[in-house]
Amino acid sequence: MRLPASCLVVLVGPSGAGKSRWAAEHFRSEQIVSSDSLRALVGTGDHDQRAGTDAYVLDLVLERRLARRLLTVIDTLGLDPVRRRHYAEQAHRHGVACHAVVFDTPADICRGRNRARAEPVPAKVLTAQLAARDEAASQVGGEGFDGVHSTEAVEVVPAELIDAPSSASRQRTAPLHLAFGLQLSSFARQPPGTALAPWLAEIAATAEAVGFSSIWVMDHMLQIPQVGRPWEDLPEAWTTLAWLAARTRTARLGTLVTGVTLRNPAHLAKIVASLDVLSEGRIVCGLGAAWWEHEHRLYGWRFPPLVERYALLEDTLQLLPLMWGPGSPPFSGKVISMAETLCYPRPHQEHVPILVGGSGERTTLRLAATYADACNLRGDPTTVRHKTSVLADHCRHVGRDPAEVRVTHLSTALVAPNRRQLRSAVDRHRARSATPEDAAERLGAGTVEEHIGRYRDLADAGVETAIVSLPDVATPGALEDFGQVIAAFAGRRPGPAL
Repeated sequence: MRLPASCLVVLVGPSGAGKSRWAAEHFRSEQIVSSDSLRALVGTGDHDQRAGTDAYVLDLVLERRLARRLLTVIDTLGLDPVRRRHYAEQAHRHGVACHAVVFDTPADICRGRNRARAEPVPAKVLTAQLAARDEAASQVGGEGFDGVHSTEAVEVVPAELIDAPSSASRQRTAPLHLAFGLQLSSFARQPPGTALAPWLAEIAATAEAVGFSSIWVMDHMLQIPQVGRPWEDLPEAWTTLAWLAARTRTARLGTLVTGVTLRNPAHLAKIVASLDVLSEGRIVCGLGAAWWEHEHRLYGWRFPPLVERYALLEDTLQLLPLMWGPGSPPFSGKVISMAETLCYPRPHQEHVPILVGGSGERTTLRLAATYADACNLRGDPTTVRHKTSVLADHCRHVGRDPAEVRVTHLSTALVAPNRRQLRSAVDRHRARSATPEDAAERLGAGTVEEHIGRYRDLADAGVETAIVSLPDVATPGALEDFGQVIAAFAGRRPGPAL
């Protein structure tokens, strides 16, 4: 059975069915909440039946664990239909999936195990439990559980990968094309003692070789807290792209994304045009409204209110094509004015693609629909499908074909050929305070097969270019492992890829 990392598992079976043994084989001890241990907590010991009436203790423990979305296994009899429905409702109230595992252990085995116990359950009680188990087996499917299982092996995976095997199978039988970009968000991942320039050149060459069609960098002056620590090396974005342009031949190069407050927009136009010429037409200009006030203060830049930043973004989206186009007309926008829009050399590309980052539905996606060639989204396929629908509505409102705005998607992916290697990779990147499940979710950890399914689902949702940050990009073989995912989507390309 495949279970999501945030999940409540309810065991259903009589005494002697092997529930505790099965739970211990497949889950860590801290994930299991057993009636025996709770009786010991509030009574005189594991078998203090008088303490069994303190069901509120179990509810209290579950409430705390579910609030933190921790994977939890309830090792009780699970034979009371009212309690089972209550567990499912309690989990769903916290947005957590709830699965039931029904133990169909033969009655004679249950009785034999029970007799061997130091304090066996009375024979009549066990007979009633066996009857209740048979009744539960016929009822549990209609009690609101997200899945009902027999006692099979368990794989705990990020929620996004639950249905990945079937989606991977669909990709093999009815393949879709999907382009892939590599995002380099951390330069602290290079091997210790390795110089940045040759390491970056090697990463770029390998990325091209395994099939990445684009390489992207963040545009920040210091490392953002979501990725690393402020004293970690983070080379300036457009300078880094210039180096990458010299060390690559086919990959498009861009920023995810340049905040419009970080440079004078006309100066940015000059930077982009120059680099497009030097790269022979491989630049994508990623733009955003900027969000990190801290770096503005550190570098002495003004951080305007959001309304003004959006106005600056809209002006920049209109100004850049004028700077790169024929003639030198004047420009007067909401916050930018120029007597002449001069920029020589002109870009190598007749039209430099502009990507707008962010998924705000009222403003950001409207600006992407009005002025941009691409947007960049995040989230699961359901979220992406909704955002692309909003984008399409904005396109139609301004008279554009939604197909003119390519949909890109940013995600994190940790990839390994098999489950054993994947667990080792997660442990290498896991913070001491994080559970393996939390770490796997944050890292987007999955096997090659699971990631094929993951990206097929995103392609079905409308994504045309998947931009991927690899936490283990510096690990030998990591890019090649992801190359197996890329190869599964390498069919005929419907149009130019970002």
